[in-house]
Amino acid sequence: MNEPGHGNSVAAWTGVILLLLATTLLSVGVFFAWSWATWSGVAVAVIGIGAWWGLHAAGYDEEHWENR
Repeated sequence: MNEPGHGNSVAAWTGVILLLLATTLLSVGVFFAWSWATWSGVAVAVIGIGAWWGLHAAGYDEEHWENR
């Protein structure tokens, strides 16, 4: 039985990887007080959310991916 909603899609994995990178940059930036790392983390987070949403809208989400 294949249960929906487990996030196995291109959109989900792209968003998760970019948001993990953003979290790492933000953590390092805050810990070491490096403003470039902090703002880079913020930028990567915004890009990650946009990529996740954009890929979902383009049909790379779980519902559409299983039908291909």
